[in-house]
This record gives sequence, structure tokens and C-alpha cells, in this order.
Amino acid sequence: MKTLLIARRELAAYLKTFSGYVIIAAILAVDGLLFNAFALGGPSKRSAEVLSLFFYFSSGTTIVASIFISMRLLAEERQSGTLALLYSSPVKDWEIVLGKFLSALAFLAILTLATSFMPLLVMVNGKVSLGHIAVGYLGLLLLGSACLAIGTFGSALARNQVLAAIISGCLVVGLLTSWLVARVTERPLSDVFSALALYQQHFVPFQSGLIHVRDVVYYLLVTYVALFSATRVLEARRWR
Repeated sequence: MKTLLIARRELAAYLKTFSGYVIIAAILAVDGLLFNAFALGGPSKRSAEVLSLFFYFSSGTTIVASIFISMRLLAEERQSGTLALLYSSPVKDWEIVLGKFLSALAFLAILTLATSFMPLLVMVNGKVSLGHIAVGYLGLLLLGSACLAIGTFGSALARNQVLAAIISGCLVVGLLTSWLVARVTERPLSDVFSALALYQQHFVPFQSGLIHVRDVVYYLLVTYVALFSATRVLEARRWR
């Protein structure tokens, strides 16, 4: 399948370049520092509270990592002039977008699962619910998937990687802060803005070890809409 071939090529590019390992090292370092400084505490802290704090801080690093991982997906092709080669190949636009997105998601999954030793350290002095850990990581991957898709859309719009990161960051911050807008608006607009909140409304249950169908659907829907929009941008550019 062409999509998987693109995904495999892009994933290999992440793992062969120095920048990919810089992202992994930086995120692991920041996660480790935040985990030791704020999540781990004295004997007064319960294991569930430590895990909740770990996923709280990890959600932030996942969002930042997603923006930096996705900024090169399509903007780099346009910046280097190789996007025209993709257009001339027998590959559909949605296959290009999906293949590049899957490669970024696989890289993010590797990065995210590399932090799994941190919550397991809680088992040294406390009891850990493996279900809580699994649900928390599911939430991180869903959150990362949505942010990667938004980043793919931003990368499709931008002429270079820096601009792609700025556009993606603005879109993500807009969704993150929509719950603040909900607090200063009247219904039904407040309900709409609240439902759009990327973290406050939908990730907190995962952080606590709970799965709600509405939250899973929300992240999948954001992923689909962003990838669909990125595909339409490529199609519009193809016919210019």
C-alpha cells in the first residue's frame, strides 16, 4: 500500500536524522525533570495522585513534541522543492497526508512509550494500577494524534518549517484556551467552546484513569478534520 510505503520512508527519515534523537532526548529529559520535581513527592502523596501529575505534565510535552515533529511533514517538501515530485508520482493526496501522519504518529508513540519507566517507578514505594497507566497512555496518544493532525494541516499551509510550527502552535493554543472563552460567553456558545477544549474538557478523565467515549470521539474527530483539511490544501495547490 502506497500510504504504508510513505509512512515507512518518513519514519526511517526521523530515525536516521540527528533532529529526531534530539527531540527524543529533550522530551525525555523534560519529562524526567518534571516527574522528579513535581510528581514524585513524600510518603504523603498517593500513587494515583503521582500518576495523575505525571500524565498532566506529559500532556504538555506531548503537545510540544507533536508540533515540532509535524512541522517538517509537508513544509519541508515545499521548502526543498520536492513536493512537485510527489504531485507527479502516482500517489493520491490523501495517501501522502495519511502516510506522513502515520509516520509522525509512530515516532510519537515510540517517544511516548519510552517514558513508561517513570510511572513504573512508583511501584517501588507504592501500589500502581496498570489500568490507570494504560488509560493515561491511551489519552496521551489520542491527544498527540490530534495535535499531530493539526500540525500536518499547519505544515500543508506553510512555506517553511518555522512558519508551520507557528501556525500549528497558534491553532493548538486556540483549542487549549477555548475553555477560557467558554467562561466569559453565554450558552449555547459557552457549551460549544467548552466542548472544543483540547485539554481541559477531554484529557482530564484520561489523566485520572477514566475513559469516556465522548473524549475518544473528540480526539478522533479533530484528527480526521485536520487531516481532511490538509488533504484539501494539497489538492488546491495541485491545480494551481
